[in-house]
Amino acid sequence: MTAVLYDLCGIDEGLRISPFCWRVKYALAHKGLAVETRPWHFTDKAALAFADHDKVPVLVDGESVVTESYEILKYLDRAYPEAPLLGDSLAEARARFFRHYAERSLAPAMMRTIIMDLLNAIHPDDRDYFRETREKRFGRTLEEFHSPTRGLAQLDSALEPLRGVLASSDYIDGDAPAAADYLVFGNFMWARCVSSADLVSNADPVHAWIERMLDQHGGLGRGARRITDIEGAYR
Repeated sequence: MTAVLYDLCGIDEGLRISPFCWRVKYALAHKGLAVETRPWHFTDKAALAFADHDKVPVLVDGESVVTESYEILKYLDRAYPEAPLLGDSLAEARARFFRHYAERSLAPAMMRTIIMDLLNAIHPDDRDYFRETREKRFGRTLEEFHSPTRGLAQLDSALEPLRGVLASSDYIDGDAPAAADYLVFGNFMWARCVSSADLVSNADPVHAWIERMLDQHGGLGRGARRITDIEGAYR
């Protein structure tokens, strides 16, 4: 039976804009598992009532319903132990660190840089919800929060640990990508799908890693629909 993943979509159903869902899609591809992705909107809470949850990703795999991206990765290793994502205790510790690094260091810097692009990429029916919830979280308007100059400077500093890892390895997890790579790369896929902003210099070792990740699993990331593919989406 094909698994079902509820996946946040934007202005176009083919535009998938959740960093957390991108983590899971790469993990499923790593396992070689087929998945049906169902487009979901921020305001469609009722569609997830069966999972007793109000946000994506939600994975339905047979009788199993799993929420939260990191928990889904752990579930996939339990249910499908071949091609492990987390592997041994050292790999799991590395994945835990990079999960928090992506969420607490990379995501805020990226958000400050691309938030107005993100707003334009979100489905019109979701924009009021997004604005209200994010402005409450930030304590200011989206326009006040938006600062590409500050965001890029913040991101440049935040990337230093990743540069250190990639200076001696093609992937965060070593010779091939696994959980830590997917946990971090989800943020870059999110930014790539919603914005045309150049976040990383071509000379940066992180850029070379991004290019390698885009080509993984048959070009999963490189073939993904982007806001720039949708004519007239910026308005």
